[in-house]
Formats: sequence, C-alpha cells, structure tokens
Amino acid sequence: MDYGGNTSCVEILLPSGDLLLFDAGTGIHDVTAGLANKIHLFFSHFHWDHIQGFPYFAPLYQPERTLRLYSSQYTAPLRESLSGQMKLPYFPIDFNSLPSRHEFSELGLEGFREANVTVRPFELHHPQGACGYRIESEGTVIVYATDHELGNTDIDAGVVDAAQGADLLIFDAQYTPSEMERCRGRGHSTWQDAVEAARRARVRQLVLFHHDPDRDDGEISSIVMAAREQFPNTEAAREGWTITF
Repeated sequence: MDYGGNTSCVEILLPSGDLLLFDAGTGIHDVTAGLANKIHLFFSHFHWDHIQGFPYFAPLYQPERTLRLYSSQYTAPLRESLSGQMKLPYFPIDFNSLPSRHEFSELGLEGFREANVTVRPFELHHPQGACGYRIESEGTVIVYATDHELGNTDIDAGVVDAAQGADLLIFDAQYTPSEMERCRGRGHSTWQDAVEAARRARVRQLVLFHHDPDRDDGEISSIVMAAREQFPNTEAAREGWTITF
C-alpha cells in the first residue's frame, strides 16, 4: 500500500472524455492527459505543495493544447500566482514562453458549468485563503475540501453545506487529535474533524486527504481503522488510486 507523499492532485475523468484536475502538486506529473478532450485545472490555493508540479505538467508543452485554468475569489490572483513560480531564478522556462494556450477564470459563487457538469467553489479556513469545490455530474456529487482548519463558525457551516449528500467527500485529515494543539493555526484538520464533517453532511464515502508527509503507510492505515470505527465507509487517498462511479 502506497498512500503517497505530498502529491496534492485529484483527477476526475468524465464520460465525455473531459478531464477535471484539482490542484497541481507533484502528483500531476503522473496524470495521463494524452487522450483527454479538454483539460480543466482548478486550484484551491497557491501554496507550494499545490502548485509545484505545475511546471512539469506535460500538456503545458504541447502547442495543440488549450488548458483551462480556474481559481476563486477566496485566494490569490490566478495568472500572477502560476507565472510567478516560473520566473527566474526558480524555473528555466518562463510561463509566457510555454507553447500551449491558456484560458484563465476566477470563479464567483456561480462556479463553472459546461454541458452536464457543474463545479462550485466554497470558502475554506486556511492561511492566505483557500477554496474547496463541489463537483456535480449526471447525479454524482464529489466534494474536494483540502486545506481546511475547523474554527471559523461561518466557514465551517459553509463547508458542511457544500458537502451535503455527497457521494464522495475528500477532506483534509493531516493531523491526529493529539497533534492538533501544537499544530493549530497551520490550516489543517484532523481525521476526527473529517469524520465529523462527513457525518454532519451525510455523505456516502469519506476519503482522508493531505496526509502529513512525515507519516508512514502503517500510521495512515491505523488512522483509517480508527476513523472507520466512527464512519465505516472511510478510505485514505493514495497514489494511483481510482474510484469509478
């Protein structure tokens, strides 16, 4: 079992052949985008662990490709944030020199809609701001809520509301409850927080996400077993893992 390290990338392939990607950590390097009709890449925020794989994403170097890039009102400017990490002396290829084409959208509350797919952002509680996304397609609901720390009553309520009735909730679970006191303020939740959110939102399945990079597979397996005692349909995100709806 390989739960992976700091990969921070979620891939959703739609029946239409369109590809939805959420964040661009190192895991984006392994995304098989070659056969995708359209590529839509949504960013929760722009901390390094969520963008550091972006310069290595192969479609950026394909002249025939148009990448559709999205962020929200809850975080930093989209184009400036992505291009900034590729300026000298951080990367040898300037963003403006990439052969692919790019479309930028900073989503409002209405979100993204194309054909039978909607993606709506919602606010998360995280330093410098972040957002989660509720994805709906053909009766299936997936909610991506990484980098969120409980403690802001209004935002916490908004997260639960956004996750209501989801088939799959991907939720930040970086810490254990015993670690939280020394880690408070860093913008992450515990597996116990994830379980409580899943219960309150009455979701079908919970996926624990954003593992602490110092945690080994055995420790994550133990966390999953503890979470299942309270929410049986719990898994932990891992590299190369696929769920089919």
